[in-house]
Amino acid sequence: MTRTSQIVAGILLITVPTIQFGGWSLLRMVTRKEHGWADNQLRRSMWRAGHAHAGVWVLLALVALLYVDQVLSGAAATLVRTCVTLAPILGPLGFFLSVAGPDAETPNGMINLVYAGAGLLAIGVLVLGIGLVTG
Repeated sequence: MTRTSQIVAGILLITVPTIQFGGWSLLRMVTRKEHGWADNQLRRSMWRAGHAHAGVWVLLALVALLYVDQVLSGAAATLVRTCVTLAPILGPLGFFLSVAGPDAETPNGMINLVYAGAGLLAIGVLVLGIGLVTG
């Protein structure tokens, strides 16, 4: 693993406690039946989705980093590292911020971060997948 991928992996691992905090927050809201959670199906769904995507996408990014240095270099490696690192940050952030208020009835403009994160993830894994198949 190159030093660059090692630093990126470290950054991703540092985000894990934020995911844990999110899980703790969800648990607290569920057990206390807090306003904006128990009575807001949209917010419940979006926060669950954000938490789940954060965990899964961070794991996927860490796995991708194990492969990127084996088959890619230069701009392609940088592109993959950047995409798979930003995706698990932007996507879940969009889920959470789009319904930040406890009385949210529809997602606000921050929902676009979900699409940005998903697009970045798709680009990153596609470039890495092609590199693995052709390398």
